[in-house]
Amino acid sequence: MRLQTLRTLAVVACVLSLSAACRSSAAGEDISRLLVVTDVKTGWFDAGIERGMNKLVPSLTLTLKNASNQKVTLVQLNAVIRRAGEKEEWGGAYTRAIGSEGLAPGASTAPIVLRSSLGYTGVEPRNVMLKNSQFVDARIQLFAKYGGANWAKLGEYPVARELLTK
Repeated sequence: MRLQTLRTLAVVACVLSLSAACRSSAAGEDISRLLVVTDVKTGWFDAGIERGMNKLVPSLTLTLKNASNQKVTLVQLNAVIRRAGEKEEWGGAYTRAIGSEGLAPGASTAPIVLRSSLGYTGVEPRNVMLKNSQFVDARIQLFAKYGGANWAKLGEYPVARELLTK
């Protein structure tokens, strides 16, 4: 009986170590090969009133589709926003896109919204602000991190000069 228990424990230990090895190798994969960015929409979100002025902030809405044959878990997104012609980061947004529940092969996330807290303020109506000659366009670089892997660039998107209310 004791020998059978030892064999059972050995089999369980082997299965657990193989499972851990699979998880760690999956986490080391390039996230840009596992996920596809779809349904991208950019624009300037009406962020309400700040210090008595209208405020517009850059916004990116997207979905992620699992293009792999494995469940993908623990994905974070980071949006880095730069104004046209500038190298410095102007704003950004961060979110956990996929939690420990994971995203099944072939499945897509619900829409994910990333908005900067920085933007433009003005006394003009919001739609007029977008047409102002002093208005500077922006671009959003989207990065993802999968498990313990390094950040990987998923794409870059110009922010459309469109007023978003949702």
